[in-house]
Amino acid sequence: MSIEIRKLGVIGAGQMGSGIAQVCAQAGIEVFLHDVSEDRINAGLATINGNLAKLQAKDQLTDVERKAAMELIQPAVAYEAFADCDIVIEAASENEEVKRKIFTRLCQALKPEALVASNTSSISITRLASVTDRPERFIGIHFMNPVPRMQLVELIRGIATEDSTFETARGLILRLGKTATVSEDFPAFIVNRILLPMINEAIYTLYEGVGSVDAIDTAMRLGANHPMGPLQLADFIGLDTCLSVMQVLHEGLADSKYRPCPLLVKYVEAGWLGRKTQRGFYDYRSGTPVPTR
Repeated sequence: MSIEIRKLGVIGAGQMGSGIAQVCAQAGIEVFLHDVSEDRINAGLATINGNLAKLQAKDQLTDVERKAAMELIQPAVAYEAFADCDIVIEAASENEEVKRKIFTRLCQALKPEALVASNTSSISITRLASVTDRPERFIGIHFMNPVPRMQLVELIRGIATEDSTFETARGLILRLGKTATVSEDFPAFIVNRILLPMINEAIYTLYEGVGSVDAIDTAMRLGANHPMGPLQLADFIGLDTCLSVMQVLHEGLADSKYRPCPLLVKYVEAGWLGRKTQRGFYDYRSGTPVPTR
């Protein structure tokens, strides 16, 4: 039997976390938004307000609806603010050690019946659930980026996830007006299991000199009818996240076809992580993206 979600926590006020907070508030759910500092929480709130203002400018939202959504989002400086939440969704960086520390600390602040979810795009839900005091109430809820625009959400059950947890999560996704797809708990689930090796192959194509950044992205946009090229998409996702997912695939499935391209590793080592650092496969510093190769 599913439970109704009235209060929801989000850990991480970055691109994904702020997007999750926004769509939940727009659906009338009270949201508590946490990050490692008040500055980060405030930056997340400013992002959400800006996104809602853009929707209002396009007449997709009224001023009353925008204000109502913003009023439903509260800053949560400490985990104790989640004490009355029905579910908390973790949307921190794609690093298993970071996530494990969060879950260990978080569960101490929650009511016993609260559900815990991870927005991980690749890490084992069963393994993450094992560090909590409630593996049967733990589930993967993987939103796509950007959350407000993307229709799909992957639901991933761990080995211990109970039916009621799954039904509650599925009910939440329906309430947000999104479509749920169910994936088994294998490395990178469905979308990233297919998408990231394609991006990695595009980077190999660049690395081996088969085509330039512009040639590869133009080829896939116009030749495969993709809305953006794979290297442009990699920059949008973040090259560090792309590398993390490829490492999870490579380690988890032990198949050489998932080996991260050395050029991807080099860009991440240089701190060229894509749009968020202004440089990746494109240089964004002038305001017009210029290929870096």
